[in-house]
Amino acid sequence: MGPRTDHTNGALGGAAMAGGPVIRPDQVLERFSRAAPTYAGDAQLQRAMAWRLAQLSRHCSIRRGLWADLGSGTGHLAAALEAAHPGQRVIRLDGSAAMLNSHPRGTRTLRHDLSRGLPDWSEPPQLLASSFVLHWLPDPVQQLRRWVDALPKGGWLALAVPVDGSFPQWQHAARAADQACTALTMPAREQLIAALPDGVVQRDECLSFTQHAANPLRLLRPMSSIGASVTNSGRLSPGQWKAVFRAWPQANASPGFALTWRMWVLMVKR
Repeated sequence: MGPRTDHTNGALGGAAMAGGPVIRPDQVLERFSRAAPTYAGDAQLQRAMAWRLAQLSRHCSIRRGLWADLGSGTGHLAAALEAAHPGQRVIRLDGSAAMLNSHPRGTRTLRHDLSRGLPDWSEPPQLLASSFVLHWLPDPVQQLRRWVDALPKGGWLALAVPVDGSFPQWQHAARAADQACTALTMPAREQLIAALPDGVVQRDECLSFTQHAANPLRLLRPMSSIGASVTNSGRLSPGQWKAVFRAWPQANASPGFALTWRMWVLMVKR
């Protein structure tokens, strides 16, 4: 890669370089806040999952009242839900003021750090929706159970979250290069679903989404551009990254390299 060494470091940002096993919530919020100006245009998979959750919600008998998008970012999911349910407003809840400031005028926003739990609302939420957020929170299993417990009888949770099994190409390359895989550790679907009360799951599916690019760096760069650039899996030097990129497996489709996300979609009725 020669002169591209510094470019590699900059593009991967914290996703490549942050060290230590524990992710601090303030560190996550800082990265996403910095990415707020470009997030809406770069978060293509997030937009697709928001649309899917909104379409699934159309087939559910969700009562009107308090609906909240937990960790709304720039509002993909809240906007999709409002479009699918005309007349229903969705509170956009996020810990980043920069993200909330990017929402259209007139939308309902609430700044709140979800790592501290849910807000104290004056009425119970009829819908809690969240996409690409749970895996960033401390103890995702416990957080998921708290979200479900906050629902009243007949209340709904709509969730999309990347889970264990994501990024097999990255993990293969790291093993082949005898280097650490610095991808964020994702929660295990089996542990998440085991935390739920009996009889509440209405939909439970794992979907695979594969992105393609001309080289592995272009597959990882969007994680930095949308703020998803914090890891709990150590750091690599530029030379170690070169070894990982050289070992990245060729994809069957064109362009020639791929990165696969394993997404868990969950619909719960309390």
